Amino acid sequence: MKEKSQQSLIKLFLREARLIAKDHSVLLTVLIAPLLYAFFYGSIYINKEEFEVKLAVVDDDQSQLSRLLQQNIDNSPIVDLIHFSNLKEAQEAMYSGNCQGYFYIPEGIEKNLLSLKQSNVVLAVNAARFIPSSDLLMSVQQICLTIGAGVRLQYFQKSEGMSTAASMDNVMPVNLDYRPLFNERSSYGAFLLPGLLALILQQTLLIGLSESVAGERQHFRLKDWLSDGISNGIWGKGLFYLLLFSSYGFFFLNVNYKLLNLPMRGNGFELGILLLLFIITLIPMAQFIGSFFKSQLICLQVMAFSTYPIFLITGYSWPFESLPVVLRWLSNLLPTTPFIAMYTGIVQSGASLRETPSTLLHLMMLLVFYSTVCHLRLLYLSTTDFRRKKRFSFL
Repeated sequence: MKEKSQQSLIKLFLREARLIAKDHSVLLTVLIAPLLYAFFYGSIYINKEEFEVKLAVVDDDQSQLSRLLQQNIDNSPIVDLIHFSNLKEAQEAMYSGNCQGYFYIPEGIEKNLLSLKQSNVVLAVNAARFIPSSDLLMSVQQICLTIGAGVRLQYFQKSEGMSTAASMDNVMPVNLDYRPLFNERSSYGAFLLPGLLALILQQTLLIGLSESVAGERQHFRLKDWLSDGISNGIWGKGLFYLLLFSSYGFFFLNVNYKLLNLPMRGNGFELGILLLLFIITLIPMAQFIGSFFKSQLICLQVMAFSTYPIFLITGYSWPFESLPVVLRWLSNLLPTTPFIAMYTGIVQSGASLRETPSTLLHLMMLLVFYSTVCHLRLLYLSTTDFRRKKRFSFL
């Protein structure tokens, strides 16, 4: 019995390989799209950080301090200063898109600082583009605080005769020791790319396999597909995708990660187990979804449309706790949600599967759920299809 089941799985595996070779739509989705998207999207964020973001500067103080301030800002790899003689020209440059903001140094800033009076500089950024404005704010703010503290330190040392330690206590009574963990440069690319590669793997599998199942219905091949039993049909067809996308996952983690210079801090063996469990869960889910379509084209359109919503509600791009309750319930039905939580923990934080048993259990429960509903759905389709054919033959 066991040998017969193995032969059935191999037969269905070879059958699926032959069908994909003849179906150009599925062939492009499962053989070309994963690699094309992984390298294309990866190349967009390969630098991970922005460099030389243009910032207009207007210096009305013309002091040694203002020049020091501009020199330090311009030395930052993130900022490229463009000098203007008056504020109006700098504002026009920002409004026209020639720079991402302007930095205004008013007259008397050095005099006020040396007399321990509060001094204000103006940083206006184009927040319509979030990443450049955020990078400019972080860089300029840090430099301004550092130079301001340095001026006050010199004042206390020279005017008050304080020691360096005593001067530091007066300048910075509370010292913030800021240490970003795991994504040390706080770069957008290092945050986005690991999740993006996982999403590419998921969506190409879901689209390709659900499209294949829709093709079985469209071309009236359900009886041939499920002739050896529904379980054999599900896992015989799924075996091809399991081997193919496991290979893609191995390729992404060993080739794309190195090319994109992404960290992999966790245990590779545990990550492989997690990836394998994730793909196995996606297989019955994709077949369950595809069983509701009688047209491959409609299935492809619907599944392609689902990519961005799935990415948004899984808690990767936006905190899961901040989602509306309805979307959280919907998100919990997606294998992506527990997988992304464990995957990013292993890859970026060096976590272990043992540290998140509830999330691992969540993924296993989804595997059981989708295997069950897929089996019931295909049982229903095979039964109704048999009755319909019997009725037509009687007529």
